[in-house]
Amino acid sequence: MAQNPRFHEIFPLVVLFSAALCAPWAVADDMASLATGGYARGLRTMNELHKIDTDGDGKVSKSEWIAYQEKVFAALDKDNKGTIDEKAFLSRSSEMSTFATGGYARGLQTKAMMHKIDTDGDGTVSHAEFIAYEVKIFDAMDHNHAESLGPQEFLGK
Repeated sequence: MAQNPRFHEIFPLVVLFSAALCAPWAVADDMASLATGGYARGLRTMNELHKIDTDGDGKVSKSEWIAYQEKVFAALDKDNKGTIDEKAFLSRSSEMSTFATGGYARGLQTKAMMHKIDTDGDGTVSHAEFIAYEVKIFDAMDHNHAESLGPQEFLGK
């Protein structure tokens, strides 16, 4: 089979163009591998963005994200042990309802999400596991590595 003499010139452009077209799906795949659909849908709303954006600048900084996730962990860790078993993880928290949307709480508090967060597989979620997981979620959304999420990144658009 004869090869086009300009193939070596055109091929890199085809690869680059293909990569650019597939980039949005790669990001979506990152989130899909990290979280359930219910968690992503509950998280990626304007209401949730506004709850996390404590300084009101329309963006969620990494420090705002972590501070918010600290509150979530504290609401789940009702007995302040530093670990959350399945019963506590799945129990609705009246404290969390004061600062999180219902969609976010419902999406988070599932067995599937607990298993994703419980990286050592011991049946509990430690503070370190929870925060490390949530940092991975933030980093997966932070496409431009700016340490903050604007509405488009936060909403996944």
